[in-house]
Amino acid sequence: MSVELSSIRNIGIAAHIDAGKTTTTERILFYTGKTHRLGQVDDGTTKTDFDKQEQDRGITIFSAAVTCPWKDHTINLIDTPGHVDFTAEVERSLRVLDGVVAVFDAKEGVEAQSETVWRQAEKYAVPRLCFVNKMDKPGADFEASFDSIRDRLGANPVAVNIPIGAELHLEGIIDLLRMEALYFDPAQQGLRVKVGEIPGDWLETAERWRHSTVEAIAETADDLMEKYVNDEPIAVEELQAALRRATIANRIQPVLCGTALRYVGVQPLLDAVCAYLPSPLDLPPTEGTDPRDKKRTIKVPPDPSEPFAGLVFKIVVEKPVDLFFIRVYGGRLRPNSRVMNSATGAKENVSQIYRMFAKQREQLDEAVAGEIVAAVGPKAALTGHTLCDPRRPLLFQTIEFPETVISRSIEPDSAKDRDKLDDALRALCRQDPTFRVNINPETNEKLMSGMGELHLDVTAHRLRHDMNIPIRVGKPRVSYRETIKSTVEADGRFERQLAGRWHVAKVRLRLEPAGGAEDASHFLNELPEGTLNASYLAPIETGIREAATSGPLFGYPLINWRVVLIGAEEHPENSSELAFENAARQAFNSAAQHAEPVLLEPIMKVEIITPEEYFGGISGDLNARRAVITGTEVRGNYQVIGAEVSLAAMFGYVTDLRSMSQGRANASMEPSRYGEVPPEQVRRMLS
Repeated sequence: MSVELSSIRNIGIAAHIDAGKTTTTERILFYTGKTHRLGQVDDGTTKTDFDKQEQDRGITIFSAAVTCPWKDHTINLIDTPGHVDFTAEVERSLRVLDGVVAVFDAKEGVEAQSETVWRQAEKYAVPRLCFVNKMDKPGADFEASFDSIRDRLGANPVAVNIPIGAELHLEGIIDLLRMEALYFDPAQQGLRVKVGEIPGDWLETAERWRHSTVEAIAETADDLMEKYVNDEPIAVEELQAALRRATIANRIQPVLCGTALRYVGVQPLLDAVCAYLPSPLDLPPTEGTDPRDKKRTIKVPPDPSEPFAGLVFKIVVEKPVDLFFIRVYGGRLRPNSRVMNSATGAKENVSQIYRMFAKQREQLDEAVAGEIVAAVGPKAALTGHTLCDPRRPLLFQTIEFPETVISRSIEPDSAKDRDKLDDALRALCRQDPTFRVNINPETNEKLMSGMGELHLDVTAHRLRHDMNIPIRVGKPRVSYRETIKSTVEADGRFERQLAGRWHVAKVRLRLEPAGGAEDASHFLNELPEGTLNASYLAPIETGIREAATSGPLFGYPLINWRVVLIGAEEHPENSSELAFENAARQAFNSAAQHAEPVLLEPIMKVEIITPEEYFGGISGDLNARRAVITGTEVRGNYQVIGAEVSLAAMFGYVTDLRSMSQGRANASMEPSRYGEVPPEQVRRMLS
């Protein structure tokens, strides 16, 4: 066993774009001794943003894994992107991490992508720490940021430290549990931390914050609450132990502060990661299902003596072989081993195992439960596939990714590059689950689809410059969807002679809106037992789901539906799976045409931060784009506009916004939902 499980912390750094995630990661690497020179985002010298596009654009595009030591602990850290176009990188990282450090801009507080990241962490029940960064920034306000974490995220934040001053007057931080001041020497890049008494003019503020912190911690533990009510002293160790339990249980989110760029507060953040976020041993066993019996649950404790079980959460397409990132949940993984891919039922080879440090690799003799490693050797594994010991097949919950919202046509400059482009696109689809490629059946164009304009721009750049394929890319297109508004019953009958044999089947379906989740699709069987051979149910469902990929209006995928099988007739000699599949397809298509089909478009949640003088012009422009203003608020000297608006109306918006505000306003967008396209627009599309 390479390291003690109790000392491992598998964490991610996640936040809204420009909150300072990568700078915080760089400081962590420096203070833990993994680097000896501080990298800067603006200079393109950071360790985790090692891709050329990341350095040129000054943003994180690909999640990067690094491992570093801190006070007898091993921290496996993943720096994730902040831009919503690359939300898949955050999604798959959170699926395999044990804890998250959510970074917030001290001036902006909770921003749009902050909420997205928080929801993703909640989905996987990942414990969180909060780091209010950029306390040296003009307009920085710790208390306002703290309140926004509580109010906008519905969290239960508890301050572990507070700043001494802010903006240009930031001097250090106050440790609220030990009630002492910490000062970070800028001349030594924050390596030297001086501990002193709390300044007199800050003592009252510190006592007020500490009172709230102790009260919040005591509410999670009966023994501490009894001491708190009776005004008995509570030891720092007792507070830390209770805070750790509450954080791991997702009852509390500790909040720290500082400025990573100016070297303040990063070491206390590392201490908090080790003190409050869980090790693999602190979490319940990971649950999987038996692929032979999906109702049977298999629990996998983080025990190296268990049979091996791991999840592939990321693939990096490289030459000569791809790199597979794996979270090991149970057992041991060794080089030159053979494992089962339980998603496909095939065996896979694992030839080498590495511990990653951004783009650098350290070869390992084995990886044990609780570790995150990279491997080469598998051929057919995809993101979300489970690799396991063939003696104990199991399937972990896979990773769900959002649907694409934008498409662009793509073709090679020369016909001789067509095969090369097809191979490259297939490789990119394997690497990025939110990147799709299909053929437009009407125009025969090849379309690449993704999460936003930047996502597709980055992909096109990779094809041209990394893969050396000259390409032409069309203008952005919206990825529409269709749905239904009423309930309809319809019959489907298939009767045809193929290859000298008759295929006969008849089905009756009820198609109705599903309600609930927008992408819901359900198939239910309400036939009395014995009415139909059970072997025909799967082909019926296959026919239905294939029919739903092309809606009755424009051929876009149909979403938010439920189909109930209410009738079926089989021929004693001539029925077949083929016949029932086709009969179901006919019935579904017939029902969809009469169920009041409507066209849906992606609706984006937009947040715009602008100086007051541009508020009127920006609001008027949003109204012209059919936007619905959902709220406005004052944040310092700025106005914050929240809106929902059609994606089709927002192509090139960031450029337009810069023109309207002389470059002083900024906006962030994320997919919110699908909304019905106005009838007049549908008529224009049909004409």
